[in-house]
Amino acid sequence: MLRTMMKSKIHRATVTQADLHYVGSVTVDEDLLDAANLLPGELVHIVDIDNGARLETYTIAGERGSGVIGINGAAARLVHPGDLVILIGYGQMEDAEAREFEPSVVFVDSENRIIGTGSDPAEALPGSGLIRGDVIGGGAGPRAADVVDNPLVSH
Repeated sequence: MLRTMMKSKIHRATVTQADLHYVGSVTVDEDLLDAANLLPGELVHIVDIDNGARLETYTIAGERGSGVIGINGAAARLVHPGDLVILIGYGQMEDAEAREFEPSVVFVDSENRIIGTGSDPAEALPGSGLIRGDVIGGGAGPRAADVVDNPLVSH
């Protein structure tokens, strides 16, 4: 049986441009593609943190070092410059590989420069003010120690 697993994530990137009259896709700084283990033409899901929109498209390599995250075509009606987005790539693998596989997670700053990488899909970058994805009820979960100093959590 093949399992579809998250293999790549660029977390909280800032959309730098959106062009409705462009052949559909998302243009991504080639440095980010490399760090996230994504190829040009690869299927990605885009989740807009600001408005909740979710869509799928394919990647186009943007200028290396530019920080570009460009939403092209019809998706520009859903995602706008300045929005925070998560780009997620998936891979299909056999069960045994899926159980051992470590995804590529890339954290970026407000200019889409890489500030951290990892392989834990629930990880919150230290100092980001975000809560781990596996913490339940604002700190009552199995990793409550990770959010002790988080201003978003009431104790």
